Amino acid sequence: MTSLPIVAIVGRPNVGKSTLFNRIVGHRAAIVEDRARTTRDRIYGDAEWNGRRFIVVDTGGLEIHPGDPIEERVQEQARLAISEADVIVLVADSITGITPADHEAADLLRTAKAPVLVAANKADNDKRELEAAEFYSLGWDETYPMSAAHGRGVADLLDAIVWALPPESEQEIARKRREAEADVWAADMAAGRLSRIIEGDEEAIEADAEGALGDEPGEQDQEVGIALVGRPNVGKSSLLNSLLGEERAIVSEIPGTTRDAIDTHLTWGRTEIVLIDTAGIKRPGKVSRGPEAERYSTLRALKAVDRADVAVLVVDAFQGLTAQDAHVAGFVVEEGKGLVVALNKWDLLAEKTDRTFDEYVQGLRREVPFLDFAPVVSISAKTGQRVGRILELAVDVWSERRKRIPTPELNRVIRAASLRQAPPAGKLGPPKIFYATQVAVAPPAFVFFARHADQVHFSYQRFLENQLRTEFGFDGTPIKLIFRERASARLDPRRPRSDGRKRPMTRAFSPSSARGVSGAKRKSDTGNRSPQ
Repeated sequence: MTSLPIVAIVGRPNVGKSTLFNRIVGHRAAIVEDRARTTRDRIYGDAEWNGRRFIVVDTGGLEIHPGDPIEERVQEQARLAISEADVIVLVADSITGITPADHEAADLLRTAKAPVLVAANKADNDKRELEAAEFYSLGWDETYPMSAAHGRGVADLLDAIVWALPPESEQEIARKRREAEADVWAADMAAGRLSRIIEGDEEAIEADAEGALGDEPGEQDQEVGIALVGRPNVGKSSLLNSLLGEERAIVSEIPGTTRDAIDTHLTWGRTEIVLIDTAGIKRPGKVSRGPEAERYSTLRALKAVDRADVAVLVVDAFQGLTAQDAHVAGFVVEEGKGLVVALNKWDLLAEKTDRTFDEYVQGLRREVPFLDFAPVVSISAKTGQRVGRILELAVDVWSERRKRIPTPELNRVIRAASLRQAPPAGKLGPPKIFYATQVAVAPPAFVFFARHADQVHFSYQRFLENQLRTEFGFDGTPIKLIFRERASARLDPRRPRSDGRKRPMTRAFSPSSARGVSGAKRKSDTGNRSPQ
């Protein structure tokens, strides 16, 4: 994405910049509210129009004298977007007309090196389209009346944006060539003009693939989604800025500064990472009573966890792990995502010794035992202490989530564990585990076929999980254990054989019935026997 041109959407507050951003990228990536100063950080999205791909940046409203410490940082973010943009779209409100704030924003953009396009938003009828002509007085050649909410006139604006973009780079041309070749290959394959690369017994090939140890095919090339989560004001945005080495997100001591989920692409060695900074997740009661923007922020944070591979739970080490921290961690585990616990503000702890970290971790695992599988690291986002360790652990956890265990090796461990400690007896007797197999990765899921499967106690399930972790690792990732009743091995005589012949009708018998039949036969033989 770094090779794609950038289009920045700017303008005074509450003119519909986020609505236009969502319209261009094709989904609700930015929070939209009929209230000024909703957007704060820069929000990036990937868009394509007329064969050209580009990055769209949503910004906060431009103001010369905001009179608020957070809004002053918003202005810095907007100016950074203007400086890196290849095309700038100045959004105005056709209903209210030109305001002094529009003139101030226009004066700021006159010094920009990128071309500027004026978009008169909220022109959702012919009358307002005609009234939008007054924005020509701002000094630019073209003004595009449109309605971001209804899509009216947005296509004309996108045509102008693509026309104003710089020529395609070599990376863009190479990407288009690869996509064209892939499309041709797919069409030939679908039409049957290409033969299979691998010939042979397809069932055997699939069986070997299912039992192979390692990642799924092509997963090495996937991006690793890492979401920074936690309650408000624990240092998530500071951590993001420290990892990137730049002021990517606004940092303030006021809780709730971050509202949108901010995606940032980063190259870490040979791995492509998507860092997702989220808003602080508050308790449901506070969210329901708070402003609408805060409710949207919490929903975006929860959705960010859903689309991430690994979540980094940022905890204020000075305050310690709270009930809300445990609630957020529980949500991550329920979603089956990898987890890394980052103890931020470690530099604020006084009188630290060599045993301080170990004692802290022991107390954390004692208070929240369901997180004993998650690695813990102490950091300082402010000073940059050990922040790189977070990415190392997150990438390792991402790999652990995709680990696949061969069925023979898995059953060797399960058999040894069952011999070491048998399952406790339930109402129907002691359960018996026959065999197990791994059925999924990310997160790893195992199915255990057993007798009285529903009687396997939770404590024994935890015992088996610990045995799997001791033997195979799975650090930082939840494990799903599924217990199913083993189906009967008796063949149904009505089911046809694989060779097409009918099965012989067999009669079920028991030893007692066999004794009865033989006894009757002996009696019959004795009764018919004539005396000699």
